[in-house]
Amino acid sequence: MRHIRLLLTLVAGLAAAALAVPAVAAEACKNRGELDNMYCDANNDLVADPPTDAKKWKNPSTIVFTYTPVEDPAVYENVFKPFTTHLAACLNKKVVFYQVQSNAAEIEAMRSGRLHVGGFSTGPTAFAVNLAGAVPFAVKGAATVIQGYNQIVIV
Repeated sequence: MRHIRLLLTLVAGLAAAALAVPAVAAEACKNRGELDNMYCDANNDLVADPPTDAKKWKNPSTIVFTYTPVEDPAVYENVFKPFTTHLAACLNKKVVFYQVQSNAAEIEAMRSGRLHVGGFSTGPTAFAVNLAGAVPFAVKGAATVIQGYNQIVIV
């Protein structure tokens, strides 16, 4: 539950900015890096830039949130209820939890505009950034420590 409280704090101030990052027209892009052709990275920060024309920004009336696919995604709808309620209050918009069955489905939902805020696991994060224009802005942890993963291989 502590990681959800930290995530709530981080997202409250950043969610509005994350919503303003839709696809950028490909024709005027000077730097794309590894991003898909529908995105541009003119400022070289390795994530998609918002369109320079504010008329192309998206402002959905309902924000769709999901967490990385797990064995029983229905459990997480209740776990993240405090977060989605807080996010709705911060944005003054309805927020719904969307259950995804796979990492590919989560990335495609974001790429197509059906998903606005998502919790990605470490593996698919780069694909979400490059293929769906995701802009990472938070990591699980507590006020004094970031949660990390270690892999130990014995050969």
